[in-house]
Amino acid sequence: MFRIESPRVIAGVTRIVRDVGIAEELAQDALVAALEQWPRDGVPDNPGAWLTAAAKHRAIDLVRRRERYARKLEEIGRDLDTTTPFEEPADPDDIDDDLLRLVFTTCHPVLSAEARIALTLRLLGGLTTPEIARAYLVPEATIAQRIVRAKRKLATKGVAFEVPYGPEREARLGSVLEVIYLIFNEGYAATAGEDWLRPALCEDALRLARVLAELMPKEPEVHGLAALLELQTSRATARIGPSGEPVLLKDQNRRRWNRMLIRRGFAALGHANAVTTTGPYALQAAIAACHAQAYAYEDTDWGQIAALYGLLAVRSPSPVVELNRAVAVSMVDGPAPALEIVDALTAEPALRDYHLLPSVRGDLLARLGRTAQARAEFERAIALTRNEQERELLRTRVRELGPPQS
Repeated sequence: MFRIESPRVIAGVTRIVRDVGIAEELAQDALVAALEQWPRDGVPDNPGAWLTAAAKHRAIDLVRRRERYARKLEEIGRDLDTTTPFEEPADPDDIDDDLLRLVFTTCHPVLSAEARIALTLRLLGGLTTPEIARAYLVPEATIAQRIVRAKRKLATKGVAFEVPYGPEREARLGSVLEVIYLIFNEGYAATAGEDWLRPALCEDALRLARVLAELMPKEPEVHGLAALLELQTSRATARIGPSGEPVLLKDQNRRRWNRMLIRRGFAALGHANAVTTTGPYALQAAIAACHAQAYAYEDTDWGQIAALYGLLAVRSPSPVVELNRAVAVSMVDGPAPALEIVDALTAEPALRDYHLLPSVRGDLLARLGRTAQARAEFERAIALTRNEQERELLRTRVRELGPPQS
């Protein structure tokens, strides 16, 4: 429950204390109070509201204890110890959303791009340091240092808790979009744990993308991200089986895909493509749209998908994009040319501990009849993944290869 609610708790408390580091500590204090009180008094009807109120009361006490906050306390008013949102000047370009404020605050240009994303994923997405490191394919110690330094810098620079306007908002937009994208990805395919999906993260990311699309209607990549998330979310319920196990794309019951979300995705993609330059999120949304248009797996236009991945590799090159392109190429030209692409990626340092590299390579080897090598690749992928559902899926792939040949 705390993992689900902590972003809202931290965002609400940050509005009071204006320090994301202190807000995170106060949210943790509220968790300790819950661990002490709930076993004795029972779980409240609205646990999220309870945690928010507990953290805000601690924030209020902290403000009252510090003389330097006395003037701010006077401005906040006598009703400070309620959970009613604070009144702020209305602005036609403003939006009253603490989570969105938190995203833009932690994406302030005083921080490096890497620090902005790591901190926002930690506070808004509720991701652990290992999960963020996994998402970025960098050491955990590096992410931990980024987070600590980022919180310290926001505090020392006195960064305001706000959604900025005009050019300043545009300057932070790229980081904001990337943060929302990574939060969604963690919810869509959890890095670690027992669950394949974390729907709360997907919902928060999708909601924020929709809010941004309304807030910035002339930004094509905002619509591109919204389209991508709408289309990906449309498949969410079909991606898990009765016991929470992953269901691969080719095995999904497409009648369970949410047609309303697909329509929303196509509408957002239309807004994104209203300009001549197509950005990386719109290209990924176009790939998702190819899947959404296919009423059966056999109807998928893999040629178009491979071409779109080729454009994406030019527009936003990365080894992960190239790995995805290899999968599409294998569906068009067969596993052999795709394996050449994947083999070239094995020397990439960023993919050294990325479990999907040996997973894809194992699949291609299996399709080529190179069973022993395929088994070795799947076993390496099993050792690398930290999600139990995905690990079991890979074990199934090993079993399907049959017993090892002596």
